[in-house]
Amino acid sequence: MSIIKHKEQRVGIFIDVQNLYHSAKNIYKSRVNFREILKTAVAGRKLIRAVAYVIKTESGEEKAFFEALTRMNIEVKMKDLQIFYGGVKKGDWDVGMAIDAIKLAPHLDSVVLVTGDGDFIPLVEYLQNHGHQVELIAFAKSASGKLIEETDDFIDLCEKPEKYLIKNNQLKNRTNELAKK
Repeated sequence: MSIIKHKEQRVGIFIDVQNLYHSAKNIYKSRVNFREILKTAVAGRKLIRAVAYVIKTESGEEKAFFEALTRMNIEVKMKDLQIFYGGVKKGDWDVGMAIDAIKLAPHLDSVVLVTGDGDFIPLVEYLQNHGHQVELIAFAKSASGKLIEETDDFIDLCEKPEKYLIKNNQLKNRTNELAKK
């Protein structure tokens, strides 16, 4: 899949952080380099808005990560982790992410979804039927094949893991750099 991307295109980016986090952890035992993903998603175009959908835990250990996203000019939308009877945990932003994409769509030429979740197929179809280019960035090894097929363009993070992942030693160095600022 290949589409035309030009500097006048207005782009909105919607990042399913949990999906990427778990994919990187399960496939590569690593963490995601969101700065590189953002750069790839924008691709020299006019960024209208980038939103990361995150789940906040009781411990709050992810606070520094959320602050790092904000420093990258990514808006962070948070929900508390839901813990159900029996210990089942759930953190889900699918509906919120879809509604935000639909609400922002009139101001965009291209919508970039950063997720591998097949639940977004109806959103892709809706946006395309309303004249929007829909791009997908995800790890193909854990992404819905149908979602990949439905989008206008797909960037597979598995093709360049060295670019899109942060190894543990890189993560420690970045954390130390941020602490010094």
